[in-house]
Amino acid sequence: MFKLLSVTLVAATVLLVSTNNSNISLAGTCASKCGQGPIQFKPGQRIRVQVVNKTPNQIQLQKPSSTNPIPLNAGQELQMEQIEGTEPNTSLIFWNEMGLALQANISKPNFGTLRVELRPTWRSPGDRSLYIMDDGRVNIL
Repeated sequence: MFKLLSVTLVAATVLLVSTNNSNISLAGTCASKCGQGPIQFKPGQRIRVQVVNKTPNQIQLQKPSSTNPIPLNAGQELQMEQIEGTEPNTSLIFWNEMGLALQANISKPNFGTLRVELRPTWRSPGDRSLYIMDDGRVNIL
């Protein structure tokens, strides 16, 4: 009798636990559900950078050691001169004049263009720079 009660309790527990954990995922390919791959350009390719200020405030842009800070008003778009991808790890830094955090959304609308939309965000400290590495990969820091 004691063995029958123990076996019944164990079986009931296993059954109850297995039905409560019904959101088990099965492994498979991501052929249709893969996210967008990282943005990358061919090493050495000349890249045009479009920067769009989608914030309600003025922001500043600067390509270190090449330009002075460039003000970009709310809603304004700026085409940066072409940046050569073979420059040693090219970067573009940006900041909000009021110290508010920014989020950079990047896209590749065509073969040689990198579009950067700067938006306000609640994440602190937010994004502060765009980094194009020698191998053509684009990172947001």
